[in-house]
Amino acid sequence: MPRTRKTRLARIGDALRRHRRAVLAVQWFVVAFYAALVVVPVFLPLPPTGASIVSNLTLAAQFAFWGLWWPGVILSTALFGRVWCGVFCPEGAVTEYASRHGLGRTIPRWVRWSGWPVVAFVCTTVYGQLVSVYQYAAPALLILGGSTVLAAAVGFVWGREKRVWCRYLCPVSGVFALLAKIAPLHYRVDEAAWKAYPGRPPRVDCAPLVDLRHMTGASDCHACGRCSGHRDAIEFAARSPSQEVLAAASSRNDRALALLLVFGTLGVAVGAFQWSVSPWFTNARQAAATWLIDHDAFLLLQDNAPWWLLTHYPEVNDAFTWLDGLLVCGYIGVYALVTGVLGWAALRGAARLAGGIGWAALAMGLVPIAGAGLFLGLSMTTLTQLRAEGWVPPGVSGARALLLAGAALWSLWLGWRLLARGGAAGPRRLAAAALYTLPAALAVASWWLIFWGW
Repeated sequence: MPRTRKTRLARIGDALRRHRRAVLAVQWFVVAFYAALVVVPVFLPLPPTGASIVSNLTLAAQFAFWGLWWPGVILSTALFGRVWCGVFCPEGAVTEYASRHGLGRTIPRWVRWSGWPVVAFVCTTVYGQLVSVYQYAAPALLILGGSTVLAAAVGFVWGREKRVWCRYLCPVSGVFALLAKIAPLHYRVDEAAWKAYPGRPPRVDCAPLVDLRHMTGASDCHACGRCSGHRDAIEFAARSPSQEVLAAASSRNDRALALLLVFGTLGVAVGAFQWSVSPWFTNARQAAATWLIDHDAFLLLQDNAPWWLLTHYPEVNDAFTWLDGLLVCGYIGVYALVTGVLGWAALRGAARLAGGIGWAALAMGLVPIAGAGLFLGLSMTTLTQLRAEGWVPPGVSGARALLLAGAALWSLWLGWRLLARGGAAGPRRLAAAALYTLPAALAVASWWLIFWGW
């Protein structure tokens, strides 16, 4: 890019590059805070009846972590790109530190498999529901602490000063990659300025292993600022939040992200948020239990599973039976399978009718409704905790409806624009649009049931 007066955003990016020590200090502060939130409550007794956020450290930690931290991370990624990953994430800091002092071995092909974020997200989400990760400290430490230990181990073995865990294996990396596609801020690369740069530029240590010269989007970039100003060709800048989705081209990585979007964020995640309030789950549980009792089959009705396998806190009358565990897995699985297959088939049909666009690229138009769903689902925990304190923010129902409607309309508009790339006109384009609408309509219907229908 020409050497002209830099924008305020570009100067922010340059500041992140210049003040690496300050960024590192922030990262390690977050690591310490994260450790305190996750570890300390494990050694405290379960909150007594009547305890509140302001009087009980365990409840305060749960509210800070699940009520504020994670909804904030989802929102910040959709607004600012993966700044969370590059500047604040404790696992990112830990794995990079381990990599800096580790073995530095070559990354094997199996680690670079594009399906790991899908598998990791699904397994972590379902397991978290089985052990009630939002409600109890021990499961949170097991899942989050275990993830951090794995991140450190991966960093120690593979790469040198890199974030191999974050790029290939992190359970939420794929979700962040999806949300960053609609962020109105990104690091922009000027190919012409890159080529015109004279001399040899200083080395850039891109921890998430991004090909900087050919970086065209925000999905893989961790927005850490280390490359800001490199070759006078990279700067932090504003863009249309629809730009990356509308410019998307089908690739192998896009297909993996599309599967995560359709079967993961619009399937498994919604099923995980839905089962606990679903009358369908309650009816299925009652019918299954009645059938087992009538047939003198009591094994699945026992609640003797350990806490690390199924929720087991009899002291507060909260213990899952083996039947509960099977039904939770079944509900989430069936929901994800039905909505995922329907959505996948609809997207493939729409792409074929329109021509000129792959189904995976078309699926990216659903990122807004998927991101809104994740935020709505996580904020359910926030509002549950606030309701227990006797306070619910005014206008919650209206705000939910506006967010859901706005995200749905944005996704439909993106789909219409993407379908136009195929050149199909008249009935074919309308039929393609009708098919594309199906997964978005399923998502809206699911959230309507959760908040208003049941």
